[in-house]
Amino acid sequence: MSANGYRDYFNVLGVERGADADTIKRAFRKLARQHHPDVNPGDAGAEAKFKEVSEAYEVLSDPDKRRRYEQFGQYWSQAGGGSASGGVDVDFGRYGNFDDFINDLLGRFGGPSPGGVPGGFGFSSGFPGGMPGGGRGVPINLDAEASISLSFADAFRGSERTLAVNDERVQVRIPPGVKHGSRLRLKGKGNLQPGTGRRGDLYLNLQLQEHPVWKLDGDQLRAELPLSLDELALGGEVLVATPDGDASVQVPPGMTLGRSLRLKGKGWPLKDGRGDLLLTPVLKLPDQLSAEERQLLERLRAARSADPRSGWIQAARL
Repeated sequence: MSANGYRDYFNVLGVERGADADTIKRAFRKLARQHHPDVNPGDAGAEAKFKEVSEAYEVLSDPDKRRRYEQFGQYWSQAGGGSASGGVDVDFGRYGNFDDFINDLLGRFGGPSPGGVPGGFGFSSGFPGGMPGGGRGVPINLDAEASISLSFADAFRGSERTLAVNDERVQVRIPPGVKHGSRLRLKGKGNLQPGTGRRGDLYLNLQLQEHPVWKLDGDQLRAELPLSLDELALGGEVLVATPDGDASVQVPPGMTLGRSLRLKGKGWPLKDGRGDLLLTPVLKLPDQLSAEERQLLERLRAARSADPRSGWIQAARL
């Protein structure tokens, strides 16, 4: 649901706006089966989704409700009357959308009056908050929202996208270092109110795709660093990857698993520079040992002077 309370029922069911009744029914059956509470016991998210798809189907499967929904959007349920109180006759079928209805109504009477409606009529519209300029003075929200999916590389380096907004092609510059859930505001690129020239803003919700190696943790970039047994035990210089390219790092002897190597200023782009890059060593054993490797490990086992579980067994006993 958008910030203005509008729920796109077509998007909820995953169908095109011109979808026929059979398509809508098939989409509902699939989603209802997927999110039914009996199939997802104790899952509050699935229950909420089931209610959402049920609401969408209730509206879009009813020809009259769907017609009003397509005409008046978030105000469809209030647009069911044939006339308004106060003697003002309103034929909703004449209007292409709710904004046209408002503009025509305001144009009939000139300017606002103490009664809250142009021309002094005590008009009770039934719309939430009353009509613009009415009792509570709630304006029409012309803002719009959209989501953009970004690869990890595009989010790291920044990118440009071309969007189709209300039959207009809009060039969007996405700055480097955006994070999952960030919002970009495009001023004056939202919905247009016919007859007034008023236009809202467009808000872009940025969704980052997961990367197989890199994970963003706050302002720090993390990754696991595979190391061999000898590299962990003996240390040394190893070649690693960073977002900027390959680099060499020094692994200290006896590197403990769970500790991290920190590369300062090599992480995620921030407003004041770059965050840190944290590489956490993990032991990577070969899938298959050579004969020489096996002999060396047998010799290591025979020569080992310390028990790795010394004190652990006693401490672990209950």
